[in-house]
Amino acid sequence: MDFVAELALFVLAIFLGVELITKVPPTLHTPLMSGSNAISGITLVGALIAAGSDAGTLINVLGFIAVVLATINVIGGFMVTNRMLAMFKRK
Repeated sequence: MDFVAELALFVLAIFLGVELITKVPPTLHTPLMSGSNAISGITLVGALIAAGSDAGTLINVLGFIAVVLATINVIGGFMVTNRMLAMFKRK
């Protein structure tokens, strides 16, 4: 694909993501967070593969950055999910 098509696809994905997230009712945030954690886990696996490849220094650095960011996202997501589920436990 040429650059213009890739840029249009990127902008469309951003627009769709923002519209989708803003329309979610608060009762569905915990299940969505769990789904987001699963997607971030898949991203983490891909980032580990990129960070450990012999494709070049730039790919290794970007892979390492992706590993760090995906790990923060997964851990934060689990913390938020655990906190939300703790509100429903009986005391």
